[in-house]
Amino acid sequence: MSQLSQFSLLFLLPISDFMVSFIWVCLGALSRLLVHRILGLGFDTGADTAKGLLSVGSMFLCAWLGKITGGGSYNPLALLPGAISGHFSWFVFTIAARVPVQVLGCIAAAKLITETFPRIGDGPCLNVEMHLGALTEGLLSFGIVVISMEATYITSDDFFMKTWISSVCKVALHLLGSDLTGGWMNPASAIGWTYMDGKFISEEHLLVYCLAPIQATLLAVWIFRLFVKPTEEEEIIKKKKTD
Repeated sequence: MSQLSQFSLLFLLPISDFMVSFIWVCLGALSRLLVHRILGLGFDTGADTAKGLLSVGSMFLCAWLGKITGGGSYNPLALLPGAISGHFSWFVFTIAARVPVQVLGCIAAAKLITETFPRIGDGPCLNVEMHLGALTEGLLSFGIVVISMEATYITSDDFFMKTWISSVCKVALHLLGSDLTGGWMNPASAIGWTYMDGKFISEEHLLVYCLAPIQATLLAVWIFRLFVKPTEEEEIIKKKKTD
């Protein structure tokens, strides 16, 4: 890769992250506006189904935007596996540039939604004890990271199938944790909504919605590489022996 291409990548990726993060938060708020205010479905099973379908559609749209922008993402948990597995310089770039830009995109979108449609925002709401909430968000984040990595591993060239598996599983995990922590599994989005009232620096928020998902992601990457990487190496060895 030429130096010009590298510079373009380093410059454009954070812009893509900001754009996709902004759109993701706006889509989530607009789906709640559509379900609760326009369609008037309330908060019953029908509303959960409608929001689930809209969420899957939003994830497909953001995944497509990420594809055409060369890797734009709205969730730090989606960036960390690649950053951990790559070179140290790429890890530093991800942590120092891409993740903060995702947070800024979510904050900008939350501010716009709050000013345009008051009381439609949906920030994190912890309904259990703090440590139980951290365990819940950690388990949910661990699950979606492992599922996403496995989906990428087995369907790397199939955009539709990879996105379908990840999005449906994420909606299912969100529903499992919705009554406890909200099932966020996205530190950037959680910070975006809590930034408006200053709660993003509280111990509860940092532990449950930031630290626990990140630790779960690190554990998921380690376990995935522990069990999958030997299999890849064995296949390479077998192929060389066959040749």
